[in-house]
Amino acid sequence: MTSSRSTPTTYDGEATQLTGHESALGTLWLVSTPIGNLGDLTPRAIEVLSKVDLICCEDTRRTGKLLHHAGLANRRMAVSNDHTEMHRVDQVLATLGDGHDVAVVTDAGTPGISDPGERLVRAAVEAGYRVSAVPGPSADVVALVLSGLSTARYVFEGFLPRRGRERAERLAEIAAERRTIVLYEAPHRVAGTIADLSAACGPDRLTAVARELTKVFEEVIRGPLGEIDVGEPRGEYVVVVEGRPTPDSRPSDDDVRSALADEFASGASTRDGVAAVTRQLGVAKRTVYALALALQHEADRKETT
Repeated sequence: MTSSRSTPTTYDGEATQLTGHESALGTLWLVSTPIGNLGDLTPRAIEVLSKVDLICCEDTRRTGKLLHHAGLANRRMAVSNDHTEMHRVDQVLATLGDGHDVAVVTDAGTPGISDPGERLVRAAVEAGYRVSAVPGPSADVVALVLSGLSTARYVFEGFLPRRGRERAERLAEIAAERRTIVLYEAPHRVAGTIADLSAACGPDRLTAVARELTKVFEEVIRGPLGEIDVGEPRGEYVVVVEGRPTPDSRPSDDDVRSALADEFASGASTRDGVAAVTRQLGVAKRTVYALALALQHEADRKETT
């Protein structure tokens, strides 16, 4: 039996030890790219992109601008999008088989997360090649942590089906889901999706709608589904929806009344008291307002008797 000495493949000062025949094979790298702010491109991502033999990307023009920003000129690129990814498999496997590394990037975020990359990874794994990743930005995680909703357990839904029975079934599944739900939506469909979610989950289900993440006009709109107004849609959206509440997980009417009483006792107006309790307890504004009016009516009745 003979053995061969493996040669470490090193990026950013860290070596990955390969053994046997693997030492002569290339690695498929999944490289995360900024979702908006170019400053989020990591030094390790730049290092990997500078050394691979081929960069598979959704759009060579967009990736070319990113590479120019990183100071990487004349890199070999190949288009790998929803329509061409399967056709790119043979080229990628041949490049890896020749001992060269290949990087996969998307227009923004982490490859394979509602973007191309999954099929290339599957093909590389099945063919026995090494697959590794340079972690970085992902819009779903950014929106989740900014939402103010539970991050302990969550489920990523990607894009909902656009119409028909499949969409209705998915909305019903979301309505029943106990974990926090994260999904993507295009600007021209976001208002309709919010309305459909409100109908399926109920208008009081809390949500956060994020757009332009990491960019100058980053915005996160928070509140019950029935009160969300995205205004004039601009940019790509991430919608984070509260999981289906358990019976004892939502504040009761008595909890709301108590919080309102504290606000009014401290001198808050009806408007300010309702706003404060809405933020504090995460209850629909119209519910808090109705209870506030009832409290005030009760107080007025006692004063006249």
